[in-house]
Amino acid sequence: MALQAAVKGKLISVIGDEDTCVGFLLGGIGEINKNRHPNFMVVDKNTAVSEIEECFKRFVKRDDIDIILINQNIAEMIRHVIDAHTAPVPSVLEIPSKDHPYDASKDSILRRAKGMFNPDDLSMFGSDNYNT
Repeated sequence: MALQAAVKGKLISVIGDEDTCVGFLLGGIGEINKNRHPNFMVVDKNTAVSEIEECFKRFVKRDDIDIILINQNIAEMIRHVIDAHTAPVPSVLEIPSKDHPYDASKDSILRRAKGMFNPDDLSMFGSDNYNT
């Protein structure tokens, strides 16, 4: 019983276009916290970049959010803010949208992860080493 009291669920948040947000909301991720703040933001062509930045910063500060999903094309608009976020939690995952495919070369988190490994270390994962 004490374990149940200690374990608290964490949320996934979404910053994305209408289709992305609706899809995740239909999947059941939508929440509104005690301060009546949602864990999602719908971005359209009229949304100011400053609004997106402020929403991202709010999500980072919330202790009930562990993962922030953001459409990659929207992440490009606030790249400097995403690059400044270096904490492991909440994790930031860039996802494609219906109109903008995913481009791994633009993903700053993926670039950061690749920078943690020496290319020689990655060669050990080649197909020849699975047979030994």
